[in-house]
Amino acid sequence: MDIQKVKTILLMGNPNVGKSVVFSRLTGANVIASNYPGSTIEFTKGLMRIEGSKKELIDVPGTYSLEPTNTAEEVAVKMLDEGDLIINVIDSTNLERNLYLTLELLQRNTPVVVALNMWDEAKHNGITINPDELEKILGVPVVPIVALTGEGIKTLLSRLKETHTPTDVSQSDAEKWIHIGEIIKKVQTIEHRHHTIWEKISDATVKPTTGLPIGLGVILLTFSFIRFIGEGLIGYVIEPLFDMYTPVVMEISRAIGPGILHDIIIGRLIDGNIDYVESMGLLTTGFFVPFGMVLPYILAFYFGLSILEDTGYLPRLSVLADTIFHKFGLHGCGIVSVFLSLGCNVPGALSTRILETRKQRFISATLLAISIPCMAQIAMIFGILGSYGMEYVLMVFIALIATYVLSGLLLNRYIAGESPELFLDIPPYRRPYGKALLKKTWMRVRIFLTEAIPFVFLGVLFINILYAVGIIDTLGTFFSPVISGIWGLPKEAAAALLIGFLRKDMAIGMLLPLGMNPFQLVIAATVLTIYFPCVATFAVLVRELGIQDLLKSVLLMIAAALIVGGVMRLILLGF
Repeated sequence: MDIQKVKTILLMGNPNVGKSVVFSRLTGANVIASNYPGSTIEFTKGLMRIEGSKKELIDVPGTYSLEPTNTAEEVAVKMLDEGDLIINVIDSTNLERNLYLTLELLQRNTPVVVALNMWDEAKHNGITINPDELEKILGVPVVPIVALTGEGIKTLLSRLKETHTPTDVSQSDAEKWIHIGEIIKKVQTIEHRHHTIWEKISDATVKPTTGLPIGLGVILLTFSFIRFIGEGLIGYVIEPLFDMYTPVVMEISRAIGPGILHDIIIGRLIDGNIDYVESMGLLTTGFFVPFGMVLPYILAFYFGLSILEDTGYLPRLSVLADTIFHKFGLHGCGIVSVFLSLGCNVPGALSTRILETRKQRFISATLLAISIPCMAQIAMIFGILGSYGMEYVLMVFIALIATYVLSGLLLNRYIAGESPELFLDIPPYRRPYGKALLKKTWMRVRIFLTEAIPFVFLGVLFINILYAVGIIDTLGTFFSPVISGIWGLPKEAAAALLIGFLRKDMAIGMLLPLGMNPFQLVIAATVLTIYFPCVATFAVLVRELGIQDLLKSVLLMIAAALIVGGVMRLILLGF
């Protein structure tokens, strides 16, 4: 075919076949991640160069067939009409399963080239595939590649111009599977071999007796890594930068002079100096919270999450969690929403779409809104309680875990609907590709920055205005029966509860100037996590759940906040 006429190339394949690594090999740094119109399914596109001309490459959501069974597969089928050429990425270690999609693609009127990825792993597993024979049978170019190392990528590019529109041979499902069986007999042989050390590790990480303690260890190690990297960035990068920034802010403070404008722009001076946590100005607290306290931990979290995804451990964790999550009306994939929510509740809420039924999506979304603090909020919890001792931080997380478990058990019992079983392919362990890790981390961090910073600035401005006109005092008095009577907090905490609807991390930071004891801070931090998600997550939940289910979820959040805060007061303030 004339490759110069090609404008858009689609990268298609089953889930977990290494498409993201192939995509990273073929594209440069200018990559865009966005949702497909009319859905919340994300896809990635970038530019690649072939024979001196640029082509758009789209990483289509993974699909097992062109007969969609979920939203992601529906999007994949719709995107077929947008491509001039298809690169079908196949997992060489699982040729039989992958060929079904290949045969379906060959029935389309779009040129196809097949990339046999993980060629090295197939050899290690004793699998031998004859690519020339497979090419002869399929009638399209077949290229063995190892995307992780780049082996075969150059050959793949050179053979794109050999593609042509396949001969349309319609087959029923049964005929396709018969054809696949015949192909496998002709092109693939498997030799007996002993398990490698990696295969033994793979077995150990999915067996409950060994997998659960390993999973707990991996989670603890991941969060230790996040804390180490986050604190390191703060100590060696962020603090020196803000030390240089402080004289600039002080100069602006002197230029503005006392008054309401100073309170909004700079905030309050603490003993004549800037306090980036307590000053509450746009250029002080509004700037410091997202960049100085939160961003370092967000960077570390998303990098750690990308490692878990790309090594192949996250699907294993889903299998391990399956039995536990079924008790909450979910299945093992529910842990994906939990992990994503620990970075930011917005992608966590969006990921509930991977669950099949309305009951599962409602329970998952409600539980994450009630009990899962985002990494920004976690950073602030460490910030306000860490100086008193880690036992106080632990109290918050024990309360949230207990709330998640008890709420999940109750919702599973009283919410009508089905909770189907988990069907999940477990990919082999792989060495992550550094460039792909960095791209994935940056795309997620960019989403956080574009959503967080406007709300932080808006929140600081909003609260300062409310303070200036006396509304905060009025609200504190109105809600004091709950804030002081049930939770045992000062009525001034009403300001933090208000700002919590905009930014939870910002709200927790506002607790420091109130002079509360550590037990009160524990209760306040827990209640702030439970009572409402931030407005960005709230907006996503409106789309995901609909108004009726969202109202039910909100009532559950309010009830949980009242009950958990009251119980914690009886337990903690009793001491």
